[in-house]
Amino acid sequence: MENMASVAKRVGYLLYAVDRNTTTFETAEEVPSFINQAFPVFFALIILEYLINWAMGKPVFRTNDGLTSCGHGFVMETTKLLTRGIELAGYTWLYERRFLNPSWDSPWVWWAAAIGSDLAYYWVHRIAHEVNFFWSGHQVHHSSEDYNLTTALRQSAYQKYFSFGFYHPLALLGVPLPAILVHVQFNLIYQFWIHTEVVKTLGPLEWVFNTPSHHRVHHGVNKWCLDKNYAGVLIIWDRIFGTFEPERENEKIVYGLVSQPQTFNVFYLQHFYFPYVVRKALRMDSWRNTLKGLFYGPGWSPGAPRLGDPNHLPNIKAPRKKYDPKLPTLLQFYFVVHFFVFLVVQQVYVQKFATFTWLTALMYMVFIVASFTVSGAMFDGAPWAPLLEVLRCGAYVIYFRSRDLTGIWGVDVVLLYYFAVCTFIWVNWSMKTLTSGKALKFE
Repeated sequence: MENMASVAKRVGYLLYAVDRNTTTFETAEEVPSFINQAFPVFFALIILEYLINWAMGKPVFRTNDGLTSCGHGFVMETTKLLTRGIELAGYTWLYERRFLNPSWDSPWVWWAAAIGSDLAYYWVHRIAHEVNFFWSGHQVHHSSEDYNLTTALRQSAYQKYFSFGFYHPLALLGVPLPAILVHVQFNLIYQFWIHTEVVKTLGPLEWVFNTPSHHRVHHGVNKWCLDKNYAGVLIIWDRIFGTFEPERENEKIVYGLVSQPQTFNVFYLQHFYFPYVVRKALRMDSWRNTLKGLFYGPGWSPGAPRLGDPNHLPNIKAPRKKYDPKLPTLLQFYFVVHFFVFLVVQQVYVQKFATFTWLTALMYMVFIVASFTVSGAMFDGAPWAPLLEVLRCGAYVIYFRSRDLTGIWGVDVVLLYYFAVCTFIWVNWSMKTLTSGKALKFE
């Protein structure tokens, strides 16, 4: 019964159905990682969504796109531990100079944090779309051409840096830091389940809450979808500030970016837009336009309105061909197996991070990032991918030959031998590549 109650509680996180008494904390150190607790529920629902679509004869998520989306989520959660709290730096200093002084466990504080952080998120999200340099840190979330629950995990490692200052006014209203740390997490967890096409509409709830229907519009690249529906939990902010757009029954939404990158490389997708913005700004003929190139909308050009001239945007309509290179089924299965290994490594990293040295934490982070970089490179058909897989698998064998990963002897031994076999296989493949003088095709 206790396990069932724990599962029910974690499922409740997705709907913001949480108990105020058990989610109120006096100090920041007491606030748990609710996002990490919700990860098993995320993956259970991804599998459930897959089965529902399969049973209904509808498209299921593609292995290449789904694993890439999960990779971004792993990278975001992994790097976040190295810069924890940076987006809320200075919050406590402001709180000490607050105008109001409610008790930290007051119901008013809990609700003010919930609604206030949601309003702050709306503006963080809106500016992430409407300021070109900020868009560099957010565009990766929109880079999937599919729309399913794996898309929710496609998060930016840099988004947190651009949210600095948006939550800070709540400190002056007497909302303590622990309350913000709680509700920022629940706000993000809520947004997981709205990344689906399985749920169509929710009737009267569509007027108040952000729903799958509203968020599908937000992820569209059709002209009528652009710069709409920025809400986190409450869609009322879009209705109030004039950015609401309902889903249209007569026009299929095309997902992705207006200029869609043709790659599944996690590292590239996280970073490619930053140099593009800088090059655009430096090409301008005046310092004024250089600043506009950085801080006006992604579609802006000299002489155009702040967000760009909508008449110059491509009129994208369905169907748009998706980037979808294929790997043999056996190789796809190989990377699905490794995905679950990545999950184990990432969970160990999260659980033991506080006891790690900086060097150990960095090595885990590099391994996790390299893991998804090489899987994306394999899907892209990059000729250097097999050699990188040799290095990745070999590094695991060398590092964990004298160390435990999980502390479960049988599991650690199996993983060590598995990576040793993988290293041998990819060494053989890489040698064939080098001796032939060209990349081998997976056929």
